[in-house]
Amino acid sequence: MTDVDEPDHVAVYVDPVCPFAWLALRWLREVARQRPLALDVRRMSLAVLNGEDPVAPERGEDSAWRPVRVGARLVAARGDDAWATFVAAFGTRFHDEGLRGRDRVLREVCEELADADLDAAGLYAAADVTDLDDDVRARHDEGMAPVGLDVGTPTLHVTTARGPVAFFGPVLEAVPRGQAALDAFDGAILLAGTPGFTELKRTRSGEIDFS
Repeated sequence: MTDVDEPDHVAVYVDPVCPFAWLALRWLREVARQRPLALDVRRMSLAVLNGEDPVAPERGEDSAWRPVRVGARLVAARGDDAWATFVAAFGTRFHDEGLRGRDRVLREVCEELADADLDAAGLYAAADVTDLDDDVRARHDEGMAPVGLDVGTPTLHVTTARGPVAFFGPVLEAVPRGQAALDAFDGAILLAGTPGFTELKRTRSGEIDFS
């Protein structure tokens, strides 16, 4: 990929409970560590994607609505950058450290991110409040609009000199490092930007490496 084509901005749409979104985010951070790449972490919701009823009790503490609502509350209080902070705190515990029980993880994250203006109890309570659900849906729709509604997370919006490129994926089972991360990035952008390209896929092994 030439310097002229090289992307300078990527927005990645992430639901914090998705392991593949978390691995993609870590991969993009590895790319940004080696190149001048502006990386924005934006909101996507598996609850919206899967049509989960926002008030149905059967999912309880495992409802996919709960983490994104807490993140939305943080964003409302502190601005868009707070989503990346929330995803990092949740993902490190839930995915990298393997801490189980979404509610337990959520409580710990609320304790970590609380401050004088937004205490842990108030932040945690947002998990079961629906007042920001329309905002969650709007941010989700923003991410899905260029790629279609039959895909999920991670979704990338990439800015290049030749114009915007958007696609679902890549779905990774481990984080590429060093030159491998750059090669994967360049290949993904090149292929996704090819006129007429739609899909490249193979069956997952079922083994995810968060190291």
